Amino acid sequence: MSLHTLSHVHRFVPGTEPARPPLLLLHGTGGDENDLLPLGQAILPGAALLSPRGPVLENGMPRFFRRLAEGVFDQSDVRQRANELADFVTEARKRYDLAAPVAVGFSNGANIAAALLMLRPGTLAGAVLIRPMVPLAEMPAVDLRGLPILMLSGAMDPIARPDEARRLAHAFIERGAGLEHRVLPASHGLSQGDVTIAKDWLARSASPAELLANRV
Repeated sequence: MSLHTLSHVHRFVPGTEPARPPLLLLHGTGGDENDLLPLGQAILPGAALLSPRGPVLENGMPRFFRRLAEGVFDQSDVRQRANELADFVTEARKRYDLAAPVAVGFSNGANIAAALLMLRPGTLAGAVLIRPMVPLAEMPAVDLRGLPILMLSGAMDPIARPDEARRLAHAFIERGAGLEHRVLPASHGLSQGDVTIAKDWLARSASPAELLANRV
């Protein structure tokens, strides 16, 4: 069931494999705390799952921050909500005795995860960003050296366009992140290819043991 005892309504699914890092699941616009649980279970079986609901409503649809128009983000709100999400992660880690999580975000959830990486480095052990955009007009010069990040973009995505994805990828590389950026023959929606690549990346490029050792 959803929990209301912390700063975000959320679902928590305890892990069955303690060596695997927890996943912070961040849904897209109109989703909720239930949407990405099957994805989390598919890409890292046995991991603990922490899945908050976006606290902002747009025409009744939950989001993680406000936007002024399609692709135009409310910059002050992005910063406020990213910091609030980081505080929630700290709360949840204490409540559930968790290591630093790997974020798995789709669309709006990927955008808030990217902002969280830039604004509160150290909160996350890594990230899988599916169809992300550049969340911040001015990105801080933070040190993301060695942080494992997977970006999955769609070649035919009319929202998170390829040029936008390349800008974000370049920003992560400039800050030292261990980035893998894959462009799929897909549009904006989540595809089976995303699931397969994310599962492989978690097993191959960012081993759970290393994530737990580097970000505790």
